[in-house]
Amino acid sequence: MSSSHYADAALVLLGHGSTLNAESALPTYQHADELRRRGLFAQVLEGFWKQEPNLAGVLRGAFTPRVFIVPVFISAGYFTEEVLPRELGFTLSGQPPRFSRVRQLGGQSFYYCDPVGTHDSMTGVLLERAREVVARHPASALPAPSQTALFIAGHGTTANENSRKIIEHQVERLRQLGLYAEVHAAFMEEEPRIADCYQRAKSPNLVMVPFFISDGLHSYEDIPVMLGEPATVVKARYRAGQPTWINPTEKHGKRVWYAPSVGTEPHLADVVLERVREAERNG
Repeated sequence: MSSSHYADAALVLLGHGSTLNAESALPTYQHADELRRRGLFAQVLEGFWKQEPNLAGVLRGAFTPRVFIVPVFISAGYFTEEVLPRELGFTLSGQPPRFSRVRQLGGQSFYYCDPVGTHDSMTGVLLERAREVVARHPASALPAPSQTALFIAGHGTTANENSRKIIEHQVERLRQLGLYAEVHAAFMEEEPRIADCYQRAKSPNLVMVPFFISDGLHSYEDIPVMLGEPATVVKARYRAGQPTWINPTEKHGKRVWYAPSVGTEPHLADVVLERVREAERNG
């Protein structure tokens, strides 16, 4: 991509955000800062569903002829296919809702891109998270992937089947690569549960990677408790600003590494650019 190709365009990164957890917005700001540093776009803006600047307001600040909107979300579901497009002024119709991903308004063209989490290169992001957490926290000897079970953790919900599908898709891709002895999906609110990972893993080593954009209550507190840490210990560590899971920890005869969420992996900035290219080609 030449530095001038998007000189007439604004890039808008949309995050979920939170009024309770400041870290929820960090991945969106991180990747916006990186893409701003590269100087590819006339503007790089951030907007959020649950905090300021809000979605509608951020679009009013885009002054370029072309505006590319990229959701910094994991799955293509209710939020990315209904809530966000509707809030941004795209016209939805039918059931399930459908909409044109290019909208013309006042001489501007708005391109609504697919979310970053559904891009196939997220497989590499998950692998890097798994590799990195073990390398940073070695035990007496680094475990070989061939002696390790890799678990991809998701929220899971009966309200949105896409939440589960994206996890299962990545698990299948990772299995096909054959790098780990086992690769499994695990969910907070659906079967198979995160807590069942010890029974499911045949390998002596276990790496759990949460497939979430941001770290927050789920990744800092809920999942460590599901993995077997006492809730009182987890809360005390969190209040003290300490890691809520110590890598590696031995549980049920397994050595367990628990990685950060995928959202701050630097490669996501390149995934954003690929989503922009796709929207441009399909527009």
